[in-house]
Amino acid sequence: MRSVNKINGIGKGYIALAITCIVWGTTWVASKIGVKEFPALQMASIRQLFGGLCFVLFFMGYKKMPLPTTKQFKWILVMSILMFVFANGLSTWSLKYIPTGLSALIGALYPLSVVLIERLIFKTKKMNTLTFIGLFLGLTGVGIVFYDSAFDILTAEFIGGIALSVFAMLCWSIGTIFISRNQADINPYYGTGWQMLVSSVILFIMANATGQTVSLNSISLTSWLAVLYLVVFGSIIAFIAFIYSMKILPIAISSLYAYINPLVAMLVAAFVLSEKLTINILWGAIVTLIGVYLVNLSNKSDTKIIAEAEI
Repeated sequence: MRSVNKINGIGKGYIALAITCIVWGTTWVASKIGVKEFPALQMASIRQLFGGLCFVLFFMGYKKMPLPTTKQFKWILVMSILMFVFANGLSTWSLKYIPTGLSALIGALYPLSVVLIERLIFKTKKMNTLTFIGLFLGLTGVGIVFYDSAFDILTAEFIGGIALSVFAMLCWSIGTIFISRNQADINPYYGTGWQMLVSSVILFIMANATGQTVSLNSISLTSWLAVLYLVVFGSIIAFIAFIYSMKILPIAISSLYAYINPLVAMLVAAFVLSEKLTINILWGAIVTLIGVYLVNLSNKSDTKIIAEAEI
């Protein structure tokens, strides 16, 4: 009976992984649809507000958890700025100017930048031959995708979108390193809810300060449905599925979502948004993700940290 339950649990774990891969891949497309009418920072603020409220109210109301301590709140504030204001907010903003798949692919490069930051700044990361091969493939793959996309739409806005996406990815990398070096004594899921709430306030202030707001009455039903999808499926359902898969499946399996998400984003964007998808772009994406996989493989001890930082 115990072995049967274990097999059933593993099966559910793979279902949860599939949900994570598909839903988080499609959230890039939903964000792209949303920013056609919503200013990006305003939309990110609304998404994080409702997503954060769902988690915080659940843990405070049902689990009876207390408010974070001052020390915990300081940690939450740092993580909010790095992971949700800069990483999520700016990557959402980048979608106004660059293709969905390219933004998703740049976001998937964060394990490479984690290795480089650890090695160049903290001098703690050893880089072996496999690491260098992975870095080379990762950057080459992105170069192929960029080359195939850029010359059709190479504008100042396109370059600005690339810059936003790269900066967002670097902030996610720094957040990953921060969380590995500064563990907080707080339930990670409850803490994430607070990160979303805090970031929603900061994003709201940034959106108003930069004039990136519109009347909510002017937003079409399509864009509101995109935001609803981001909150319900992206911030809640996929998040819960991800946590479940992390608990049930080996870390090497549960981390596969990071390599599948960009491909899902590219394929769905090509079908739903009619974004350009050539064989060169597809091969470039595959080469990039192989590079990311090799870097993770060469630093097996960090794979768990990187995956946990996603939580």
